[in-house]
Amino acid sequence: MLVCRTISEIRGFVRQARARSQTIGFVPTMGYFHEGHLTLMREAKKACDVVVVSIFVNPLQFGPQEDFNEYPRDFERDKRLAAEVGVDALFTPPVEEMYPAGFSTHVEVAGLTQCLCGLSRPGHFRGVTTVVAKLFNIVLPDRAYFGQKDAQQALVIKRMVRDLNMPLEIVTVPTVREPDGLAMSSRNVYLGPREREAARVLYRSLKLAERAVAGGEMDVARLLEIVRQEIASEPLAQIDYAEIRSLPDLEPLARLQGPGLLALAVRIGKTRLIDNTILNPGNSGGAGDAFNYV
Repeated sequence: MLVCRTISEIRGFVRQARARSQTIGFVPTMGYFHEGHLTLMREAKKACDVVVVSIFVNPLQFGPQEDFNEYPRDFERDKRLAAEVGVDALFTPPVEEMYPAGFSTHVEVAGLTQCLCGLSRPGHFRGVTTVVAKLFNIVLPDRAYFGQKDAQQALVIKRMVRDLNMPLEIVTVPTVREPDGLAMSSRNVYLGPREREAARVLYRSLKLAERAVAGGEMDVARLLEIVRQEIASEPLAQIDYAEIRSLPDLEPLARLQGPGLLALAVRIGKTRLIDNTILNPGNSGGAGDAFNYV
């Protein structure tokens, strides 16, 4: 597996792959790999000739009070795991390579970024779309892979690709979970034993909403009441937001008449966790398929 620290190095690798008429799959990450990341890499490996993974903890998507300096990092472990999965090239640029002195250009998607995490984390998605646009221009992938756990992010990236006529396909892969349902996240490492147990409330609340929809409940206010009551039953949990929005436009809903995204952001102690499910009135299980909507 090739490890590239500079843009010129990874571009050289991509040029050689293109010269061999190979397709390129790309997985952008901030590192500290877990099974969710590895699943994205495996999916890319299945569909593409060459897989490139980036590791870049992007300062532009962190707010002033957020955990950029504390964000977990373990490059040697990440490199080993990526190699075991069969990744062909790892792109790990330093901040000054991505944002040289005088950098002053940003990419922003309006509308979709003004709710949910975009409302509670101002500037976050501008940082995401800016770095992802740069990475797409550097790697020039045929397909890029994102997890449904970050559903709003996947929708925003899809809109950016559509609006800017970027020549690639965005593939969304269903959320990978721990055996008790907790969505895998690099931030789970922050949870102490009691907090880890408390974090299960996110998944329980999603499943309650799915069962309510399967039972015929379509009123959004009542569904959210079910979710919020369940989360409130856990003393360590504080809701940042719990909302149901339309897909793929993330408009407010009063009643489910088609697929809707139930999205949560909940603080367990000092750790902010997000999760979601797709509520689909046409599905007997109440939950939808990530590939159809996100």
